[in-house]
Amino acid sequence: MQLLTFDLEDDYLLIGIHSTEEDYRLAYLINKHLNTNFVRCKQSLDFKDSNIEFPLFEYKNEKTYINYYLINNKHLHVVNEKFDNGLFGGDYSTTSYLLPEKKKVDYLLKVEGCNENFIVNLVENLNKINKIITSYPIETNTLKSKNNLIF
Repeated sequence: MQLLTFDLEDDYLLIGIHSTEEDYRLAYLINKHLNTNFVRCKQSLDFKDSNIEFPLFEYKNEKTYINYYLINNKHLHVVNEKFDNGLFGGDYSTTSYLLPEKKKVDYLLKVEGCNENFIVNLVENLNKINKIITSYPIETNTLKSKNNLIF
């Protein structure tokens, strides 16, 4: 009997963006400079058994059938400690990452339905935006936590 293997190839390309802007402001700037129409999704990207949420913005170009998703890579969670006594009592914060192996990346731009040349052109245009420090393509096959990008 022959064994069939099923190989899931990534059907998206990924861009890492470094910026100090808030997510809604970055979406606005990309809309303004690249003629897109990112809108905030009603539900954030979240995971089972976790209180972590990542804001998600999407733009679906119906002419080219290309889907864009702008995702915050970092989530800052403030924990309110009820007991305020002692050396370590009080409020503290923890940072969680959508892609822990890319901790320095502030935002991820997931693009479905395009090719490598399109991504190179998109990165060039993103880097022209004043408030974006830098952006670059990310190899998805090297990511350990790429399952976090399946939504």
